[in-house]
Amino acid sequence: MAELRPDAVLIEGPADAGPFLALAAAEGMRPPVALLAYAADNPANSAFWPFAVFSPEWQALTWALKHHVDVRFCDLPASMVLAPARKSATGGGTSGESPGDGGESGGRSGGGGESGSGSDGAGEFESELGGEGDSSVRSDPLARLAFAAGYDDPERWWDDVIESRAADAPVAGAAGAGAPSTPESSIFAAITEAMAELRSVTPLPPPAEQQQEARREAYMRTQLRAALAAGARNVVVVCGAWHAPALTGKLPSAAADARVLSRSPKRKVALTWVPWTHSRLSVASGYGAGVTSPGWYHHLFSHPDLTVTRWLTKVARVLREEDLPVSSAHVIEAVRLADALATLRGRQLPGLDEVTEATRSVLVDGDEVALSLVTSRLVVGEALGAVPPGTPTVPLEADLRAQARTLRLKFEALDRTLDLDLRRDGDLSRSQLLHRLTLLDVP
Repeated sequence: MAELRPDAVLIEGPADAGPFLALAAAEGMRPPVALLAYAADNPANSAFWPFAVFSPEWQALTWALKHHVDVRFCDLPASMVLAPARKSATGGGTSGESPGDGGESGGRSGGGGESGSGSDGAGEFESELGGEGDSSVRSDPLARLAFAAGYDDPERWWDDVIESRAADAPVAGAAGAGAPSTPESSIFAAITEAMAELRSVTPLPPPAEQQQEARREAYMRTQLRAALAAGARNVVVVCGAWHAPALTGKLPSAAADARVLSRSPKRKVALTWVPWTHSRLSVASGYGAGVTSPGWYHHLFSHPDLTVTRWLTKVARVLREEDLPVSSAHVIEAVRLADALATLRGRQLPGLDEVTEATRSVLVDGDEVALSLVTSRLVVGEALGAVPPGTPTVPLEADLRAQARTLRLKFEALDRTLDLDLRRDGDLSRSQLLHRLTLLDVP
């Protein structure tokens, strides 16, 4: 961003969240957080757009706010994402709620914060590749590139090719007149070319998904044209890699995009920021665009120096908290083993596979139970984000936070046992609040 010096930044996310973007730079905002949108007439119909500190969208948003650069979200508005689906011309379609009903998975279908991997909404990676019609290829077309490069794990391939590249790699990706010239061999140009090839050979999704993707990309192009028409000469678009070919080169006409968006159903919605957790960013939580290791990605982003040494020191600390004997010598040998494995495998730096194997071999002596403890506490992690006190919130949450503050109950992303003496008024009130939450199906 500093090298491109954009005068406008467009980010994949709900376009009607504009009034809430400035809160991202407010004191007290700490990712992971999520944009929450819910239907005004049916709050259960909701969607979430999560962001971690390592999300490209979050970094672009906070950079633009810090440098007073015009920034906006450019994906379909939440009012369209949560609108009831129209019936088809044959009457066979549904007029029910949108796929986003009742959970955060719907937010991704309308565009949201990436969680680590640069693949847009790739979901859980498949290690086996099928034929042209195989749904696993359609759900994760990047698997084809990984397989061609000799990898059976697309996330590992993306990490090697993109995440672990040298920091001084060339940059590209600006649109509009006045953009700095960049070599065609740059990483962004290469990704865009690869995505264009994949889009041309990937089996088509069901018609409803095709229509949704077409609407999303038409809306993104509409927002791009609007930014250029407003006078921006150097526009940066931060989006999932899959969409890059649809936003570069010769674009369809504005009239064609307008036809795609015509008669799009809308609904009155409310939006706000809410705290999120690393575990809810993970694939294991059911989040379709999640990654397997948000805690690891957070560590990579936060500690670019002595990354492996710092990580294995954290692992040792976790194990010691469980009364498992781990010495400084163990950590030193684990670092050496991780470095040696990376060298043997031709990697620039040890990745999660190498530090995990070093942990298994040196720090836990092959104990898979101890290793699973490290995975849950560090590889996934349970970091809890926070939003500024003045952030708009739903009445139920506002009431809960007020009562929790009165009863001195701390919000944590951890399991903790409370010993309550019901003869004491304070403990009795705590117990009653926890039972009320249980009755509301809030565990």
